[in-house]
Amino acid sequence: MARRGRALVPRAPARDAGSGLARRLLPPPLAALQREIEERLAAIPTTLNEYGVDPFGFDPRYAAATLLPMAALYRWWLRVETHGIERVPAGRVLLIANHAGNTFAYDGAMLAMAMLLEAEPPRAVRAMGEYYLPTIPFFSTFMHRMGSVVGTPENCIQLLERGEAIMVFPEGERGFVKTFGQRYQLQRFGTGFVRLALETDTPIVPVGIVGAEEQSPGLVRSRWLGRLIGAPVAPITLTFPWLGPAGMLPLPVKFRIRFGEPIRFEGDPCEEDAEIERKVERVKRAIRQLIDEGLAERRGWFR
Repeated sequence: MARRGRALVPRAPARDAGSGLARRLLPPPLAALQREIEERLAAIPTTLNEYGVDPFGFDPRYAAATLLPMAALYRWWLRVETHGIERVPAGRVLLIANHAGNTFAYDGAMLAMAMLLEAEPPRAVRAMGEYYLPTIPFFSTFMHRMGSVVGTPENCIQLLERGEAIMVFPEGERGFVKTFGQRYQLQRFGTGFVRLALETDTPIVPVGIVGAEEQSPGLVRSRWLGRLIGAPVAPITLTFPWLGPAGMLPLPVKFRIRFGEPIRFEGDPCEEDAEIERKVERVKRAIRQLIDEGLAERRGWFR
């Protein structure tokens, strides 16, 4: 059964006086959403050091202070609808999803917001970022304070051993930056996530995301523009780079996020590539089915 964003209701005052003052300056719907973000983050068990961050740099206070715009996009701009989120098991889990976006990874942001605002209990989802992302000026601190890490096997294993939920987009930049003519065409999947699942005995939940392909329709995959920003490739879209930073805002399309049944694999993580590829293909088929269900359900980009 599909689930929409929960109704915004007044809650108990936050313990932090500064955040309480900031909320009083917000319109009531935004104040209620900010309160909800703070309370749901507080409900997530997190081991923090004396500086208030976890071993990977995640700072719940920083997240609480910066998530309101993304949560507002989730609720009112992209109007995200989830289906099957209750299928995500407790404890360590790999959320494996299709990728799109071109200008910004709103698919990952909306998946993380779904797990924070809709999952019971709420979960903080860790993103495995591309190696070049921490080299982007000012982005490295933001990335780590929000809970993302560079997607090395070592980082992923340590997070899974801590019982974290990790989202992985096996298409990488092949899926993220593509032209509109390639929409919903799954690109080649990497195989590392299956080897990690085998090594750590972690369930995989396939996730199909519909809406991200239309948020910023791509015209060209540009390698020269990518070199300018230190990325392998960058998009030229209907709005970017023509509108500058404003061109990174998504169109108000409707997002649908569908969670499949957990998949558990058995075997040796050092198996031959051919055997690992068969397991990857099973996950890819599950994601393809979830995407097709989401596409069949919608009545247009905005509905």
